[in-house]
Amino acid sequence: MHDRHSRRFGLPTATALVMGNIIGGGIFLLPALVAPYGTVSLVAFVVLTAGALALALVFGKLAQRDPRTGGPYVYARAAFGDFAGFLAAWSYWITTWVSNAALAVAAVGYLDVLVPVHGATWRTVLAALVILWLPALANLAGTRYVGAVQLVSTVLKFAPLLLVAIGGLVFFDPANLGPFQAGDQGLTGSVSAAAAILLFSYLGVESAAMSAGEVRDPRRNVGRATVLGTLGAALVYLLGTLAVFGTVAHADLVDSTAPFSDSVNAMFGGDWGGVVIACAALVSMTGALNGWTLMSAQAPYAAARDGLFPAAFLRRRRGVPTTGVLVGTVLASLLTVAAYTLGTGGAFETLVLVTTFTATVPYLLATAAQLYFLLSGQRDRVRPARLTRDAALALTAFGFSLWLVAGAGYAAVYQGVLFLFAGVLVYVWLAARRTRAGSPAGAEPASAAPRVEPSGQASPGQGPADQVPAGVGAGGGRP
Repeated sequence: MHDRHSRRFGLPTATALVMGNIIGGGIFLLPALVAPYGTVSLVAFVVLTAGALALALVFGKLAQRDPRTGGPYVYARAAFGDFAGFLAAWSYWITTWVSNAALAVAAVGYLDVLVPVHGATWRTVLAALVILWLPALANLAGTRYVGAVQLVSTVLKFAPLLLVAIGGLVFFDPANLGPFQAGDQGLTGSVSAAAAILLFSYLGVESAAMSAGEVRDPRRNVGRATVLGTLGAALVYLLGTLAVFGTVAHADLVDSTAPFSDSVNAMFGGDWGGVVIACAALVSMTGALNGWTLMSAQAPYAAARDGLFPAAFLRRRRGVPTTGVLVGTVLASLLTVAAYTLGTGGAFETLVLVTTFTATVPYLLATAAQLYFLLSGQRDRVRPARLTRDAALALTAFGFSLWLVAGAGYAAVYQGVLFLFAGVLVYVWLAARRTRAGSPAGAEPASAAPRVEPSGQASPGQGPADQVPAGVGAGGGRP
């Protein structure tokens, strides 16, 4: 039956989902964070963009092979079995709801510029919870509204950023740029140091692959949306940072807490830049929360479909896994309340840092899965003529993912591993339940991906209607 609240994402919406999830609120601080290293940080941007594009292209290839909701989880499980798939889903799920709490806390800081809310703890908590639950309600209303919010927020966030970028070309003053290398670390050291700050600006490239089941013609559009969204985000990052570098004196930029506001004020005069940028940041973070709330539901839904997460996460309404949205938002809300009321600011920051590691675990597993498919001689999964090119691409993406892990720092990796393997108990419990129920762990689910011939076509008897059972994965429950 046709559901007017459920609609599969077209290419523009899927691209907006990728861009919206990559560009959160961090862009509004990035120029000041990398300014101490000099304009060499722009070189780091270019290097990172190349790595992110390699990762985006690999996700596109993997989605062509298996266009089901779940992205990295689906690929890791297909290559390495249940446990690897569970680790990918578990780590990604943790990342989403902890990151949502962090986004809400950061958004309150920008909201305070417009409407003072920090006068009382209860007002601050209430504001953060409203910011968390409005995108959650949009998700619960159905994929049609998720897509609409994502498109609108992406356009609105682009407007002020484009204003700064264009204005930066008009008011650009090379004297403001400062030195090429501001430190004494050497070229390689400076690029690496700047890259360590910028690395996590590209988290979110997997967004279209995670929601492949909600994307129209996923074998074609997931890859395109991933590449276009990554390129769009990279363009915004690079032009915005260059504009701020050229309009704010380097000595002032190093100590700036609102670089885009300082840039607007320098270009147009007055002190209204803070209000404009606060509005832009709120729109940007709301769009990011809208997309990440959907992601927080997709990972457990895909794992629950195969018995690796509790079955409650399978509940869907209007194209959205409702239990995942509710549980993820409740957990983010509890973490947010704890951060404000229990004096756990240090613990909260530690958790946020840990998510920079947990977010990269699915990347490593997904790129490793692509390498496995390419090198294991599975001719039904790869076109031989493209083996060398695709293997080089996968190796580049794997190296980029390792760089992401290294950029998280020793403490985050150490704590993140403990956080990750705490999920082993959940896996043990669910695997034991499956065994008792007579469905041993490792059994291939009914929703297994169709076999793909070297020509790229599904093998006989596995047309689009046969790829995934009704109500599961790509297109289930939608017209």
